[in-house]
Amino acid sequence: MVPRGEACWAWLLSDGGEPRNWMLILAPLLGWHADGWAGLGWGLFAALFTAVLPTLILRFGERRRYWGDRHVRRRQDRIVAAPGVMGSVLTGSALLYALDAPAAVVALVTAMVAVLLALLMITFFWKVSVHSAVASGALAILVTGFGPWMLVLAPLVVLIGWSRVRLHCHTVGQVAVGMLIGAAVSTPLYTFLG
Repeated sequence: MVPRGEACWAWLLSDGGEPRNWMLILAPLLGWHADGWAGLGWGLFAALFTAVLPTLILRFGERRRYWGDRHVRRRQDRIVAAPGVMGSVLTGSALLYALDAPAAVVALVTAMVAVLLALLMITFFWKVSVHSAVASGALAILVTGFGPWMLVLAPLVVLIGWSRVRLHCHTVGQVAVGMLIGAAVSTPLYTFLG
């Protein structure tokens, strides 16, 4: 049983560290950094396909009882939810590329697609933490884009992983593998494409 105060902090970290929140911040930030106001617009466009639409898809599935909640905790449910989320992210990626969005924004969304594909492959036989993968991938991209001083956010990534374990959503191994995949997949792709 998780103590009440600790559970409250764990829920706050878990909800605040949701993948959509990383994308809602990261895409506009990278767009702004790449191309000012125009880049910010591209970042918001990317966030629409990587955060807003996937959230609506997950809520729709939750209301229709295709899965239990917006975190899609059961491994089998994640396989059912993945096509809708992937479809949104892939569509956004294709549009960003076709419409000649700033390279940093295209690279971010492409890296996200690659991380999601890696997680999906693992999900067929094991549950892995998407929260941790996106948080560590976002941190890796921030370090690549803005420099090593962004590592000051590393404790936040660790705390998000802690929250997932503390809330009994994942094991330490599932969080660790998620962190490893997020950073290992996103860093080379973002570096190459950005």
